[in-house]
Amino acid sequence: MSANASPTGHTPTATSHPVKDDAVRDSAFLKACRREPVPHTPVWFMRQAGRSLPEYRKVREGIGMLDSCMRPDLVTEITLQPVRRHHVDAAIFFSDIVVPLKAIGVDLDIKPGVGPVVERPVRTRADLDRLRDLTPEDVPYVTEAIGMLTRELGPTPLIGFAGAPFTLASYLVEGGPSRTYENAKAMMYGDPGLWADLLDRLAEITAAFLKVQIAAGASAVQLFDSWAGALAPADYRRSVLPASAKVFRAVADHGVPRIHFGVGTGELLGPMGEAGADVVGVDWRVPLDEAARRVGPGKALQGNLDPTVLFAGHEAVETKAREVLDSAAGLEGHVFNLGHGVMPSTDPDALTRLVEYVHTQTAR
Repeated sequence: MSANASPTGHTPTATSHPVKDDAVRDSAFLKACRREPVPHTPVWFMRQAGRSLPEYRKVREGIGMLDSCMRPDLVTEITLQPVRRHHVDAAIFFSDIVVPLKAIGVDLDIKPGVGPVVERPVRTRADLDRLRDLTPEDVPYVTEAIGMLTRELGPTPLIGFAGAPFTLASYLVEGGPSRTYENAKAMMYGDPGLWADLLDRLAEITAAFLKVQIAAGASAVQLFDSWAGALAPADYRRSVLPASAKVFRAVADHGVPRIHFGVGTGELLGPMGEAGADVVGVDWRVPLDEAARRVGPGKALQGNLDPTVLFAGHEAVETKAREVLDSAAGLEGHVFNLGHGVMPSTDPDALTRLVEYVHTQTAR
């Protein structure tokens, strides 16, 4: 099976690749990522595909998270739901950051109310040997789902994504979610050689996973380093940045914008900008004009409304959204987003109204 082939035998053609389609290439989202003039500020939301939508809960009923990620028909439907409802400017591929780890044989599951749980944590060099390379044949359902999606989405870009090496390493070493990352940091400080090799291996797996998505038709990719905010800047620069940079280098010549995002990373925006992404995501703790100063020139920014504002009523949402837009007024490029993912109990109508507000307020 070729890198682009699906289990059904369909091979996406060059003309079906969204980045090569004029309508997609000229979309507000991709223009903003390229720091070009836009007809309006584009909007999409992290975790827009799922969680808060009743139609998502209905189609996911009785189906485990990982199983959902491996069913192209279900992935397609879930990815399309927020595009239909909210009229966002980009779709985000429905998956999970641990999917490539599961695909290469890591014994893990996503437990409701807990998150990813790894049966045998990675703690020794022998454990590292269990992390083999990922190939397109390991994730045929990804190729098939993206082929289905790009045909359905038309001019709307599709964002592929993956977990960054540090965040994946944190799950693997801790065995699951953690507040302190004591085992991961113990390896980083106590056995820096093993730590570097672990992140380098994860960088290769992550890059391979992103390449599969791009080859299938993703128009942009986002690297989520969800837990990088737990690190001091010097530790990030020394022990994490090289692996993230390796991922971005690996997809640099694929012609799609690269987005980098982490939570609680205000002090890391400078080095995160150095990792090689075209767009740097900013959480709600740092105003976008200040974030631009920290990141430096030559990057678009993405963000950064506090997700909890959506619970405060329409007037408050508009007020805070206006603050974000005003802070972004001098940016080279801006993609409106939340400063983190949509919370599960968010009223979907609040998101729909927010998209309309941003589009109306920024129409050129």
